[in-house]
Amino acid sequence: MNTKLIGFFSGFPTHHFTDDIADILKQELVFRNSLVFVSAWPDDYTQNDDDSDGMHKMFEERNMAFTNHYVIDHRTTTDEAMNLIRDASCIFLMGGNATLQIQLIRDKGLLDAIRQSKTVILGVSAGAMNMGKHTVDIYESLTPYDGLGFADITVKAHYPLEEELLQKVKQVSMELPVCLMENESAIFIKQDRFIQIGRIHLMVKGEIHPLTQKDLKRMKI
Repeated sequence: MNTKLIGFFSGFPTHHFTDDIADILKQELVFRNSLVFVSAWPDDYTQNDDDSDGMHKMFEERNMAFTNHYVIDHRTTTDEAMNLIRDASCIFLMGGNATLQIQLIRDKGLLDAIRQSKTVILGVSAGAMNMGKHTVDIYESLTPYDGLGFADITVKAHYPLEEELLQKVKQVSMELPVCLMENESAIFIKQDRFIQIGRIHLMVKGEIHPLTQKDLKRMKI
């Protein structure tokens, strides 16, 4: 893995980074020229602009403001998107529709560029889901598709879930272990080191237990 740091986030309903998460980000985000958000709602330009501004404020309040921040969505040409990824100080995969986001990444030809990036790569909710080896967007289908592959992990954000969604995740877990991340939790990967913050669970064949370091080591690519 070439990246400086990988970060999987579930969600931040308070719109603030926790102290533990902010401390890790500060260690790695020393140079903050360009923050590049990758949309999970590629056609909703107003929401993308509002969300990217709001998420950048989360960095600002922790004294990690970037000189520039951008959004890649359907307004962005393929060449522009590639240049943004290439020059990014941090790539942040946004929340929303995971299936639409991975399709945007493929359509813009960014899959390999993101995989090979040497910068900090973060993902929240749908973005975190797409950063794993296998992604299952249970709102669209129970069939897995290939994600970016930064860890052998299948993420479901915003646990606990409604019963209907939980039953769908149980079906997925019969074939793939599913990492159930509560809000304000995180998994960071730096080289061979996995760092877990907050409450995270693992569902295997319908059974749930707290995520352990042993579980994380098995997720290494």
